[in-house]
Amino acid sequence: MCEFRRSRRPGRRRRGAVAGLTAAALVMVAALTGCDVPGPSAQRGPVKRPQPSPTPVWDRSPASLAAVGDSITRGFDACRLFSDCPEVSWATGTDTAVRSLAQRLLGPAAAAERAWNHARSGARMADLPGQMAQAAARRPELVTVMVGANDACRDSPEQMTPVAEFTGTFTSALGALRRTAPRTQVYVSSVPDLERLWSTGRGNPLGRQIWKLGICASMLGDADDLSTAAQERRALVQDRVVAYNRALKSVCAKDLRCRYDGGDVFDYRFTGAQLSPWDWFHPSKDGQRRLAEIAYRNITAARPPA
Repeated sequence: MCEFRRSRRPGRRRRGAVAGLTAAALVMVAALTGCDVPGPSAQRGPVKRPQPSPTPVWDRSPASLAAVGDSITRGFDACRLFSDCPEVSWATGTDTAVRSLAQRLLGPAAAAERAWNHARSGARMADLPGQMAQAAARRPELVTVMVGANDACRDSPEQMTPVAEFTGTFTSALGALRRTAPRTQVYVSSVPDLERLWSTGRGNPLGRQIWKLGICASMLGDADDLSTAAQERRALVQDRVVAYNRALKSVCAKDLRCRYDGGDVFDYRFTGAQLSPWDWFHPSKDGQRRLAEIAYRNITAARPPA
């Protein structure tokens, strides 16, 4: 145990010199003995050390699952023309060729009983709070989120959902879940790279004809038009998708039980084999299987994606 004693108060003329020597001596003694030098903070009481940040809680083997989102999670155009095909959904599907996330986490039998799909084709971020409330009512251990493509896929870039609105609504959606299911985990998929989907699908004549019906016109409209105006239009949509993904990541990072995919879906290079043979835009059964692989890898990883 170390103890430092102060000498008697020196006279006025020598006070500065003695104080300097005393301080130097204390530092030297502390260095030799490993003791702390008493200072102003020691005189006021113990120093409050900063508390470490809470460690995120993540269960890599949840026992139930609910999915929210849009047409991708509904398996739209993966089995039938212009129809939902939830049995091949990457999140909750029952098709063993896809091996959905639910099947991989829970097993086929349990997935049929403890996995629920609340996604809706055509849904935008504005629909997410309602879907989250439905999912929360089931008290699932995990909720998957894939939404945002329809916020960018509008008739024109001017109609895209503003980033601030997108961010605020996603925050509200998580709040809706937390009010009922505070311990439920949330896995958030990034919005796919719409410009890459345009680049991949525009080489297919059938796909281009289907796109003329109005599928994601802000990006896919006039698919063969490579003029400056068309390229600027597509760049606006792509920039908005990137901004949406930043918002998803930022909001998710504030929730201890939320894990973002690190942009893995956005970065995935869908080929013709992974796109629907009917619209060359939505994932095919093989594309759904790849999405399930990405989600399973990220959910069961010891650490979240960077």
